[in-house]
Amino acid sequence: MLRNLTIRDMLLIDRLALDFRPGLNVLTGETGAGKSILLDSLGFVLGWRGRADLVRPGASQGEVEAVFDLPAGHPARALLTEAGIDAEDDLILRRVNSAEGRKSAWVNGRRANGELLRALSDTLVELHGQHDDRGLLNPRGHRALLDAFAGSEALLAECRAAWRKVSTARTEREAAQARLDALRGEEDYLRHAVDELDKLAPEPGEEATLDSRRRLMQAAERLRGDVARAREAMGEEGAERLMLDSIRWLEGAAEGVEGRLDEALAALERALTELGEAQMAVDLCLDALDADPMALEAVEERLFALRGLARKHGVLLDDLGAHAEVLRARLKALDAGDDDLAALAAAEAKARADHEAVCAALSAARQAAAARLDEAMAAELAPLKLERARFVTRVEPAEPGPDGADGVVFEVATNPGTPAGPLSRIASGGELSRFLLALKVCLSRGGDAKTLIFDEIDRGVGGATADAVGRRLRALAGGDNAGGDNAGDGAQLLVVTHSPQVAALGSCHWRVEKQIEDGQTLSRVTSLCDQSRIDEIARMLAGDTITDAARAAAQALLSAGARV
Repeated sequence: MLRNLTIRDMLLIDRLALDFRPGLNVLTGETGAGKSILLDSLGFVLGWRGRADLVRPGASQGEVEAVFDLPAGHPARALLTEAGIDAEDDLILRRVNSAEGRKSAWVNGRRANGELLRALSDTLVELHGQHDDRGLLNPRGHRALLDAFAGSEALLAECRAAWRKVSTARTEREAAQARLDALRGEEDYLRHAVDELDKLAPEPGEEATLDSRRRLMQAAERLRGDVARAREAMGEEGAERLMLDSIRWLEGAAEGVEGRLDEALAALERALTELGEAQMAVDLCLDALDADPMALEAVEERLFALRGLARKHGVLLDDLGAHAEVLRARLKALDAGDDDLAALAAAEAKARADHEAVCAALSAARQAAAARLDEAMAAELAPLKLERARFVTRVEPAEPGPDGADGVVFEVATNPGTPAGPLSRIASGGELSRFLLALKVCLSRGGDAKTLIFDEIDRGVGGATADAVGRRLRALAGGDNAGGDNAGDGAQLLVVTHSPQVAALGSCHWRVEKQIEDGQTLSRVTSLCDQSRIDEIARMLAGDTITDAARAAAQALLSAGARV
C-alpha cells in the first residue's frame, strides 16, 4: 500500500505531502489543475518512462519520495534481497531529477537504478486507464489473468515441472544423437585404431624398459670382455684363491700370536662372503650380455612400433594404454548407441505424455474458468449500461510450453450480431473504461498487494452508469460486495475522476487546484472533509456557480455513498 507521497519542485508543484489510506482514495479538480502531475510524479519515482521536463521552472532539481507498506511475504522483498538491499516493513523510494536531466534514485537509502525501480513497481502499483496497454489490454497477459481467476497455481506448477522434464529429456536425447552421429563419422578410424592398439598391447613404463634393454644389448660385445676379465680376476685363479691362501696362512700362525690375528681373520671371512655376492652379480650381467642378436632386433622393432603409434595418436608412449581405453569406450558407446538412443527417446516420449496430460487438465480448468468469467462479466456489464455487449474469453490451442498448450484472448462484441474482437479495437473510449473496470472487478482476488490506480476510467459516462462505476470501484476497495465473490477483501485504490457519483463513494477525497502565488502558477492538493467535500461535489455537479440545490444534491450523493 502507498502510504506517503512527497513531491518537491516538480512541474507546477513546489511542495506537497500526501498521506494515503487503504480503501477508495479519490482525486478531483478542474481539467488542467494538475491531477496528471501527481501520476507523472508517482510514475517518475517508480521508474516509469515518461515526460522529460519534470523539474519546476527556476528550480535546480525536482524530487519525489514514496513510502510503501511492505508486509511479510510481499514479492518486493525478494527483489530487494536479490539487489542486496535490506527489506524492511517500510519501502522508501526516492528519485531526483536535475534541471539538466540527470536522474538519481535511492531504495531504502541505497543507490539504485531505473531497472530495479521498474521491477519493484510491477509488484507495488497497477495503473488502469483508457490507454492501458500494459495491463488488461495486453493479450500477452490474458492467460495469466485467467489462470489467476481459475486458481490454477498448483496445476501451473505441475505443468512447469513437467515441461522442465521434457526439456531435459529432449536435451539429453539431442546430445546423445549428436555424439552418436560424430562417432559414426569416425567408426572406421576407431575400429582400426583399437585393433592396432590391441595388437601391440602397450604397457605403462614399457618405453624405458625397452630402451634400457636395447642400449644394453647394443653395447654387449664391448662390455662383455671387460666384465668377463673382471670375473676371472675375482675367481679361483684370482682374488678368491689369494684370499683363501691368506686365510690358511693366518690360521696357521694364529695360535702363536695369542689371538692377535682373530680380527684380521674375521674381516677376511666377511670379505670372502662379499666377494661371492659380487661374483653372482657379475655372472648375472654376463648372462644378460649373452643376448641373441635376434632379440635385439625384436626389441628395436617393438620400441619403434610403439613410438610410431604414440606419434600417430599424438600422445606420450606411456599414455598409449590409457588412450586405447578411451578409444575402446568410444567404440563401445558407438556399438551401444542405438539402444541408448532408443531409451532416451522413450524417456522423452514419456515426459511429453506426462506434460500433455497436465496440459489437458490445465486446458479443462481454463475452459471452465473462461465460462465462469464470461458469466461474471455479463453480470457486471449490465449495471454499467453495457447489457447488450458480450464478453468472450477465447481459449485456443497453442504451441506447448511451460504454461500449457493454450492461448487466451479477451474479446468483446459491443452490439448484438457483430463479431467479437480485441478489447482495444472494438470498444470506444467510454465503453473501454467500463469493460476494463468490470474485468478488473471480476479478476480481483482478495488481499491484492498492489495499489490500483484508475486514471479517469469513468470518462464518458454519467448518471446511473457513473454510480455503477463508483460502486464497482468501491467494491474493489473492499467497501461492499458489488463485485461478487471475487471482489476482494480490501485494497487501496487511487482514482482520478470527474464524476461526482464516483467522488461521493470515496473513503478519502482530495481536491487538486491551481493557484497563483507571487506571480507563479502552482498546483495545490487539499484534503476534503465535511462541508469542503460537499462544496467540491456540488462544483462537479453544477459548475463554477455552486447553488443550494447543487449542495443538496451533493449531500444526497454523500449520504447515499455512506450507506453503501
